[in-house]
Amino acid sequence: GAVRRHLGDPPVVLVGHSYGAQVCLEAYRQRPEGVKALVLMCGTFGRVTHTFKGSDLLASVLPKLIDFVVDHPKLARALWSRVPPRVALRVAVMTGEIDGGAIRVEDIEPYFAHVAHVDFPMFLRMLQLAGEHSAEDLLPEIHAPTLVIAGDRDTFTPAELSETMSHLIPGAELLVVPGGTHVTPLEHHELIDMRIAKFLEEHGIH
Repeated sequence: GAVRRHLGDPPVVLVGHSYGAQVCLEAYRQRPEGVKALVLMCGTFGRVTHTFKGSDLLASVLPKLIDFVVDHPKLARALWSRVPPRVALRVAVMTGEIDGGAIRVEDIEPYFAHVAHVDFPMFLRMLQLAGEHSAEDLLPEIHAPTLVIAGDRDTFTPAELSETMSHLIPGAELLVVPGGTHVTPLEHHELIDMRIAKFLEEHGIH
């Protein structure tokens, strides 16, 4: 918004990770002429809570979890905010959600530290809304160059969703990173950087 206007409101390349992919798609829907290209990483076109870890369990329990948080705000906040970032990181590595051998602690730790201070009820409501949102109808109408990136070990937004999205967007390119999890851009940052640079160069975008 503000940065774009300061630069004279030029067309931009939209890059989104996870839920950010849905944000990019809706931004394109609202103003396609303002988008030079799309780079959608480890995300999908919608209904993320219905495909989380390959099932709709999250979508089923989310309303009850929101009710609990609304009824017990102090307890929920205490539980949410008191998990040390290093502990959260170790759990993520132990459960295979993050590849501990491929990621630098200093890259991912700020994320966990930030999450601990996010308003938990707001986060859950946003998650619920993202879970009911879908931009599937838009995909065949996208005419901007599009690069879709996925990790084949991503359990949050499984790679097959990215593959489906790339097939539905005319001319979209797909990169599936072997061993990549939901934080593939951090685990394989050099590969991702090179692939995005190649994509932009091939489409004459500078």
